[in-house]
Amino acid sequence: MSDITLILLAAGSSSRFECNVKKQWLRIGHEPLWQYVARKCVETKLFHNVIITSSGDDIEFMKSYDSFTFVEGSITRQSSLKNALKEVDSEYVLVSDIARSCISEEFLKKIISKKGKADCIVPYLKVNDTIVYENKTIDRDKVKRIQTPQLSRTSVLKDSLNTDIEFTDESSAIVAYGGSREFILGESEANKITFIRDLNTLSCLSQPSNDILSGTGFDVHAFDDNEDMYLGGVKIDSNFGFKAHSDGDVALHALIDALLGACGMGDIGDIFPDSSDEFKNIDSKILLQRVVKKIYNFGFVIVNVDLTIAAEQPRIGKYKLQMRKTIAEILNCESSRVNIKATTTEKLGFIGRGEGVGVIANANLKYFDWTKI
Repeated sequence: MSDITLILLAAGSSSRFECNVKKQWLRIGHEPLWQYVARKCVETKLFHNVIITSSGDDIEFMKSYDSFTFVEGSITRQSSLKNALKEVDSEYVLVSDIARSCISEEFLKKIISKKGKADCIVPYLKVNDTIVYENKTIDRDKVKRIQTPQLSRTSVLKDSLNTDIEFTDESSAIVAYGGSREFILGESEANKITFIRDLNTLSCLSQPSNDILSGTGFDVHAFDDNEDMYLGGVKIDSNFGFKAHSDGDVALHALIDALLGACGMGDIGDIFPDSSDEFKNIDSKILLQRVVKKIYNFGFVIVNVDLTIAAEQPRIGKYKLQMRKTIAEILNCESSRVNIKATTTEKLGFIGRGEGVGVIANANLKYFDWTKI
């Protein structure tokens, strides 16, 4: 059995990526980038275990994709790594970044072949350009561009990171601690995705699937004489509203469920539980805004939505256009991609008796196509 644990760091916010999509959620076929990289590493059969760090916002969704060991990261790369190292029980640990997505099996084996030669094995690239530091030209042959993955003795790395000093890679921490490192020539193909333009340099990544992903949402709310009515993001002229924990906008609640269903993210109760005071009387447009942001962060694009509102009262014909425009603005799409239909239940059931409203919503999504940037 291998005595090496692989840690893949994927807890970053992608702040420098300059895109609505977090880079770890770019799709390769159907796979998010973090899963694609992890699976390719697992297929080499070089590792005792695979640990993936994730932000708190992402971790539950990541768990729905695969059975790796997931650890919640933190605000810095180093603190995320320290969290992951708590789960490592092997003698050696190989640490890499999800953003370094085109790592070959040969490269991994080359690094691992040096195991035991030093406390940390570090790949690097030579610098071909002239280097000027503080207005002085320096010998470029003495400059190294450090890469990951880096192979470290687990005990040494843990001890090295027991400090408040922030290091940008494992080898710097180990050397500062008094440990040793050995350099090996890296791979130019193992570029790191930092900026969106870096995607153009990666030939190993295939385009996302062009499948359409569909979801359905359904919700009902009873009337409440003591509340204002909000439906489809619009205030309705009515003598009653909805009985609910939030503002009771049954149309937006059904829409949220349809969107979450299309991307496999559970339902509205998972994200906004009605047991939480945070969401008491909250404007449902705010809930929809949060879900839409999450959807785009996770690499989806909204294609269109369709809502059917079943009600004997109130009559909503004059509000439909305003609903479409309001929802489209939140979804960041054209109003032509939002359809609102109204119907009755022919006096049948609680809706027919004028006791409440029911809404069915459908949503279609696709993956963000990063190849067209």
